[in-house]
Amino acid sequence: MNIGVLALQGDVIEHRRALGNLGAEAPEVRTVAELARVDGLIMPGGESTTIGKLMVEGGLDRAIRERVEQGMPVYGTCAGMILLARTARGGEPPLLRLMDIGVHRNAYGRQVESFETDLDVAVLGPPPFHAVFIRAPVIERVGASVTVLASLGGRPVLARQGVLLVSSFHPELGGDARVHRYFLDMVRGPM
Repeated sequence: MNIGVLALQGDVIEHRRALGNLGAEAPEVRTVAELARVDGLIMPGGESTTIGKLMVEGGLDRAIRERVEQGMPVYGTCAGMILLARTARGGEPPLLRLMDIGVHRNAYGRQVESFETDLDVAVLGPPPFHAVFIRAPVIERVGASVTVLASLGGRPVLARQGVLLVSSFHPELGGDARVHRYFLDMVRGPM
């Protein structure tokens, strides 16, 4: 299985390592041609405005939309979640507007206010998932077709809509592969 990691900026190496540990090929995706060769895509955390502008510059925004319409699964973490959202508050980078969510950028605070916590995620089973939040966005609104998979303080932090998966946190940094495994299962077929 070939799971591309959008490699314009952000936590590329960490996601590639997590996928590799699960036996998946994890090529870097920087071009439309590279995107065409993958079965699924992870859009990593990083700086959403920078990633968004680089996607537009290289035509990846249109190509990602087309691939999602064709059924390609995409997982967006932190900045990736912002870019997949329908709306973003706190400055709006170029959005793909693919997932029916509204987010608030950096809602958990600045870098120094980053934190780690355990989350109950029923689809992953026990034990709780140890999540790392770094300048994390908050999901403020979810559409009717969005399933919330985990919340923190009443706010959704992990959600799914069809072939799209998003998280406010960085699963690639915590050493627990269950969210990446869940995404690989999404790529393998209907769940």
